[in-house]
Amino acid sequence: MNNRRDLQLVLKSGMPIVLIETSDENRVLAVLVEITASSPARGYRPLFRWTITDGLQRLDLDLEPQRHNSAPADVLRHIRSVQGPGIYALLDFHPFLSDPINVRLLKDIAISAAAKDISLLLISHELAVPPELKGFSARFALRMPDAQQTRAAVDELIAEYQKEYPTGGVKIDPKALQLLIKNLKGLTVADTKRLARNAIYHDGAITHDDIPGIMQAKYQLLNQNGILGFEYDTAAFADIAGFNSLKVWLNRRRAAFVEHRPAGLDSPRGILLVGVQGCGKSLAAKAAAGLFGVPLLRLDFGALYDKYHGETEKNLRAALQTADTMSPCVLWIDELEKGLATGAEDSGTSRRVLGTFLTWMAERRSEVFLVATSNDITALPPELVRKGRFDEIFFVDLPQPVIRADILRIHLSARSMSVEKFDLPKLVAATDGYSGAELEQGVVSALYTSHATGQALTTDQLLAEFKRTRPLSVVMAEPVAALREWAQLRTVPAD
Repeated sequence: MNNRRDLQLVLKSGMPIVLIETSDENRVLAVLVEITASSPARGYRPLFRWTITDGLQRLDLDLEPQRHNSAPADVLRHIRSVQGPGIYALLDFHPFLSDPINVRLLKDIAISAAAKDISLLLISHELAVPPELKGFSARFALRMPDAQQTRAAVDELIAEYQKEYPTGGVKIDPKALQLLIKNLKGLTVADTKRLARNAIYHDGAITHDDIPGIMQAKYQLLNQNGILGFEYDTAAFADIAGFNSLKVWLNRRRAAFVEHRPAGLDSPRGILLVGVQGCGKSLAAKAAAGLFGVPLLRLDFGALYDKYHGETEKNLRAALQTADTMSPCVLWIDELEKGLATGAEDSGTSRRVLGTFLTWMAERRSEVFLVATSNDITALPPELVRKGRFDEIFFVDLPQPVIRADILRIHLSARSMSVEKFDLPKLVAATDGYSGAELEQGVVSALYTSHATGQALTTDQLLAEFKRTRPLSVVMAEPVAALREWAQLRTVPAD
């Protein structure tokens, strides 16, 4: 990583206005100070910083700020009138870009910038440039600290703690430290120190117990728009009946995803779970994150869509960038067809969203394991489900007798019921065609009846409840049968 070299090249390119979107303005200013300090005498350009609170201040010399140049139009007029070279960093100028006077002044400065050797840097958390200035502007993005710099920041905190508490020192689990460095990826040095300080100063140690808290805090820092949800409680496959083939498939890829990936082996990309509603696809997505031991992020397409042109794609890009920064993680998209299905009535938004999503799937290099679920794969565009988009497409079918027995055991045990008191073979025989969700709901409904009558739950009560229920495989028999037939030769069974 060499932000100084990269920014120096941009400044030397002659582009008069440089746009930098970041919340770490101090880091940008530090890089600019380094660039100025290393500049030769010939071609030297003084460095200025402007804020609306302090006005214009020279940074390469210890000078007082010019408070008379605090108003946006005043400082732009001053820069326009200066005949000598200079680098001007304008902080949080974005609210004033809607004023036509400021836009015209910026354009005047840009037109004469080459002759005067002037560079303007607009630095803010978000910058929307007026059309008049786009031809004079270039965007620059700071690179995030690499693993070596993150490690240096954590080592600095460890030394700081040991200086304050020389008798105790920091107790370090080497594997936990390595995982901590990996999970702090994508944060600024300031945010890295803030999160690592919380972990170290909490108990004077770095252990595996610190990692979940670090990831939750990192998520809160990154997810500003609320489109991505952080699922704090991930399931374990031990608590899920069936999915034997999927469990084996994921276990074979676990080490390569979260521990060490040998050279030449691609990182696992993700899976698509197709199947009958209520058969545990969403639960399997949660269990995948639990198996890998990484955070689970859920992308909500309902929150993604915006009525304004271009905003939906922007929201998606921001959400995917957050997922990349949170890696390693599992990104769960439930009912994929509701967000990416396109049709004749589509205004074009869904196709633009699809294009953005496909580009990310093809180009991503981060350790984000995608788990998408779909109840109707025929509604998805072919380019999304072709080979290579997902590592595998699994079909989640209605549970077979052995799995139905396991599901009943799980739900009865979870409600403090002694499984031995029930005739499981009889219950399994009576629930042919029932999904896992329908089995659970049958247990819940029978417990309500038991509570209302004041009687202990019995096999007969459960049988009566299941008899009153019409499962989806009966109510929607034709679509369910068609889906199961379609999947036979096109997908891999999850069980």
